[in-house]
Amino acid sequence: MKVCIFGAGAVGGHIATHLIAAKADDISVVARGAQLQAIRTRGLTLRTGGKEIHAKPAVATDDPSTLPPQDVVAVGIKATGALPAAAAAIGKLLAPDGCAVFMINGIPWWWRHGLSGATGTLPLLDPDNALWNHVKPEHTLGCVVHMPNEVVEPGVIVHTGPNHLVLGEPDNSSSARLKAVTEMFTRGGIDTRMSTDIRRDVWQKLTLNASGNTLAALTRMDSGGLGADAGLCELAVKVMREAIAVAAKQGWDLSAEMDVEKLAKRGKAGQRSSMLQDVTAGRAIEADALLGQIQAFARELKIATPSIDVIVPLLRGLDKSIRGS
Repeated sequence: MKVCIFGAGAVGGHIATHLIAAKADDISVVARGAQLQAIRTRGLTLRTGGKEIHAKPAVATDDPSTLPPQDVVAVGIKATGALPAAAAAIGKLLAPDGCAVFMINGIPWWWRHGLSGATGTLPLLDPDNALWNHVKPEHTLGCVVHMPNEVVEPGVIVHTGPNHLVLGEPDNSSSARLKAVTEMFTRGGIDTRMSTDIRRDVWQKLTLNASGNTLAALTRMDSGGLGADAGLCELAVKVMREAIAVAAKQGWDLSAEMDVEKLAKRGKAGQRSSMLQDVTAGRAIEADALLGQIQAFARELKIATPSIDVIVPLLRGLDKSIRGS
């Protein structure tokens, strides 16, 4: 199976290292800048579970047009403006029967595909329909990532916590390609399960990220600091309850399985959320994928989200200041 890791940062680099080290599939990597230079020179190093895994891809490039058609394109680009900007390149890279796996946080652009009722892309996440038209939702698999990672220097990734992926078809079917891609990740040493309700899995993780990631970015506090601050815990609880209300109105009731009071205090000292990592590194943040789209859903459904309504413009303002626009 030909597999391209498109964006070899924290998550993409972690997965690429596992897959290349397993030598079970034909793996190529698309990266850029210092990360690409490190991969070409030294390969990737993944520090996980008290050991180091080293792997060097046969091909690492910043020009995906030089690669042959791929059976799987595992996209590690975050859900910022960079993702739709890469849509044409991702679409051209896919083989006719290939699929793209978007390893992103938050609500994915393909959300409405396979659902009854409204169809089409989500304008906040794919404003010019680039992903919908170039990649196409029918060539897409949903993915929820449970593997905290941080790039500590170019080519070197530190992983803590779970090493788990959840994959699912947008229409919740049990397809042959879903099985094949799940088996591919499993061969690479990544715990991967198939979901028959991928949007429920998205909401379960997003409820946590909607509070933890966003408040960490705004305060620049690690997860332990957030969990120890009574005022921030109270705000995190409110955000999670608002997200759960939106999910329930859409048909996914998570209230019985999520103890939001306990979850608000879950963080560990030194644990830095992905959005906090982006802010401190001066990178664009996933403001709309993690919170803006929840607000948009809430307004469509006429659900009040007073805490989210305050945080969304702050996140967007932070993102603008980072990008200098």
